[in-house]
Amino acid sequence: MVAPFISLSYPIDTPKSPDSFPDSRYYETGPLDLCFMVTVIAVMAVLRDVCRIYVFEPFAEWKLKKDLNTRWEGKKRRAATNGSANGVGNGHVSTYAQEERHMKRSVMRFAEQGWSVVYYTCQWSYGFYVHLNLPTQLSDLSVLWTGYPHIPIAAPVKFYYLTEIAFYIHQLLIINAEARRKDHWQMFTHHIITIFLMMASYYTNFTRVGCIIMVLMDWCDIWLPAAKMGRYLDIPHQIYDYTFAFFLVSWFVTRHVLFVCVLWSTWTGLPANINFEWTPEKGHYITHTFWLVFVSSLAALQVLQCMWFFIAMRVAYRVVFQGDAASDDRSDEEE
Repeated sequence: MVAPFISLSYPIDTPKSPDSFPDSRYYETGPLDLCFMVTVIAVMAVLRDVCRIYVFEPFAEWKLKKDLNTRWEGKKRRAATNGSANGVGNGHVSTYAQEERHMKRSVMRFAEQGWSVVYYTCQWSYGFYVHLNLPTQLSDLSVLWTGYPHIPIAAPVKFYYLTEIAFYIHQLLIINAEARRKDHWQMFTHHIITIFLMMASYYTNFTRVGCIIMVLMDWCDIWLPAAKMGRYLDIPHQIYDYTFAFFLVSWFVTRHVLFVCVLWSTWTGLPANINFEWTPEKGHYITHTFWLVFVSSLAALQVLQCMWFFIAMRVAYRVVFQGDAASDDRSDEEE
């Protein structure tokens, strides 16, 4: 029974004329897919710790420790020049200890965001490859619904879907391991809704709309962690300000324009192209109630995204009109 944990389950013969991935193996869906997700969650946990502990933390600690010592050597020289023999006394030692504690916190945060950049870059690239090989396109979203049910599914689509679901379950497991932010419950709610939508669309054979939404969502999730990494690493603020500006543009386009187009197509295009019918033997799992729940869940995601975009725009306002550096407005809630 090890096979379901290390390989995709429910293989079938490749259809004669598939509209995507003609050279790929094809699969059906089923409960054994949960076994593969368990393995992916475990692998992600290991990869996250390896990247964090052995790559990002050592680099950030080396860089920030070097900067901290350089600053304090400069303070000592200035104190000596000004004739203050005791210019670095107990009070200054205390301040150094405070800066060192702040440095260690920045090291931890830098490593956490580094893992996010690694994951989202790899996953978005793979998702974009999947998207390019599917017949779906943003210029004609009706293709998301025509030909339903979209079964069987090609191996790349199945692997992409299961790894995405596993990632968000993994995020739920670690969300309390990181320093809690003011939007903790909004983020928790976001993950719950996302997992529900992905699992529901997977097992009801709506994988094409799921694939296009995941590609849209993952794109801008590369750039916010990248901007945060620049801030935690204490590089010139113009660099991460521009990265943050690129993130804002990406967020608006993908999550408030293209995502809304998909949401509107789900509201109008799905019932226009698919009959409400519950016949599992044919792969049809769409009922009027399920459709309303699906649309409502997408709308709930959009509400959360509007809240976060408002927070991001407040940061942008302070950068442009008050000269502040871009920072995470959802500041940590720590003791």
